[in-house]
Amino acid sequence: MAIKDISTPQAHSAISISSVHSELYHDAKVTDTTQLTRRISISHVEEENEQLPVYRLYRRRFAGLAGFILLGLVTGMPWAWFGPISTDAAQAFNISIDQVNWLGNIISCVYLPVSLLVPVLCARFGIRRCAEFGVVTLLISAWVRYAGTVTSLSSEGAYALLILGQFFSAISQPIFQVLGPKYSEMWFDLKGRTTATMVIAVANPVGGAIGQLLSPLVGTARQSILVLAIISTVVTPALFLIESEPPSPPTYAGSKAPQSLYSLLCAMVGKVRPGDPAYMTLHERLDFTINTLLFGVLVGAANALSILSAQYFEPEGYSDAISGLFGATLLLSGVIASVVTAPLFDRVLTHHLGITLKILVPIAAGAWLSLIWAVKPNNTGGLFAIMVIIGICSLIMLPVGLELGAEVTRNADGSAAILWCVGNAFGIVFIIAEGALRASATASPPYNMHAAFVLHGVIVMVTGASVVFIRAKQARREMDERMAQHLHSTRLVEAVPMDTLGTAYSGQSIRSIEKGSGSIEDKSDSIPLPDKRDDTRVEVIETVARPNS
Repeated sequence: MAIKDISTPQAHSAISISSVHSELYHDAKVTDTTQLTRRISISHVEEENEQLPVYRLYRRRFAGLAGFILLGLVTGMPWAWFGPISTDAAQAFNISIDQVNWLGNIISCVYLPVSLLVPVLCARFGIRRCAEFGVVTLLISAWVRYAGTVTSLSSEGAYALLILGQFFSAISQPIFQVLGPKYSEMWFDLKGRTTATMVIAVANPVGGAIGQLLSPLVGTARQSILVLAIISTVVTPALFLIESEPPSPPTYAGSKAPQSLYSLLCAMVGKVRPGDPAYMTLHERLDFTINTLLFGVLVGAANALSILSAQYFEPEGYSDAISGLFGATLLLSGVIASVVTAPLFDRVLTHHLGITLKILVPIAAGAWLSLIWAVKPNNTGGLFAIMVIIGICSLIMLPVGLELGAEVTRNADGSAAILWCVGNAFGIVFIIAEGALRASATASPPYNMHAAFVLHGVIVMVTGASVVFIRAKQARREMDERMAQHLHSTRLVEAVPMDTLGTAYSGQSIRSIEKGSGSIEDKSDSIPLPDKRDDTRVEVIETVARPNS
């Protein structure tokens, strides 16, 4: 008896067998099998699996993270360095207090255009080249600023060098802030991405706080500028810890080519067609707009408090030390809260960024609004409590806002550039507007900032109310999880027993089969015939009668 065809129409995979002999039926020869539903051979499956992407993590990602933290700390120092020594600096360089204030304001102003250029440079040159540029400008700023301390210079010449040094500082600062979410996307998986974004985002304000503490403690104004130059120089080797990208990406999002800031802006105004990687739905555009406003207002409000803290509280009878402690309490409580909560967003609250916004934003807005009535004499305890609430809610919002921006846009550095740019823009608006609202010398108390608190609280409260419209769908995370699950299920083919492929030889797996030229043969050159199961159909094409010997 000769059997020409055996078909298994409901097989799970496709195999092509050219010639096998049955050990059970010596007169039966299987000459061929039909092509199954998916016309591929196991050899093709193996070759296809070898080409699948491999997602890996590398220990050196932590070295790069440390580099970003160190450089973020130092680039954050010049912004607030001259605040505590403004009077000494004015006397040392024979300049006005307003001129000293502009040593900080120039950084905020230059920050706006530079932050929008960072994604363009990153897309063309990579993370490492951008970091190198940031370190070079940091070094230039440090020693140009110190050159202004030469006593033989005129006050105008010294101030010109000081302002030029601060200008270069404004170039280096946004580089290490804007690139933070992009670095975490390129090097960290879903279980560490938010934490990495958090520590990089918090490094800059922590650096500003350290600068405020150090500048009045290290000597005269000229000596403090030298100390800042030395710190800036010592930290430069941290650059060598940063690499552009790993050999293999950690996630699907990390493997994608970077998108431009221009494509994000086009997507925001609906100029990108569906199917394009930069395309955003109407809900995603609305979410990013609301997230940008919330992030900008909260960052701007915190920046204004850092710069105007003495002007806020001294008219009400609080000392310089207490006013400084209010700002330090806000920052310290926020940093601790961010360190605790960021790992939770990576491992527990992975799909709850939107809920987090809807909880924290109203609390923060209410705390800012309460300052209208809380800033009064002899209310130290109440103000400390409010600073803790604002710090916890606002600094947790840093990584949440940055990650949500990357989630809805799938453009980590472009969204971060817009968020930080808007945050600094709101800070400038708050500082200028509230400075103009300062009461006169005849007010009670003189020079109080009550009108500024009203403006401050109302803007934050009205903007915060928009959080109810946010949907916060984490499209990037969903895409990464879906691709990881698909990759995992595809690789399981390598361990599927043969009986799931339509044969009874269940003890043999794909890895134990040798590939032939366009076919597969058993190592013993024979396999049993399939069992007569429901999913197996045997067709006898031709029967040949043989005489008895």
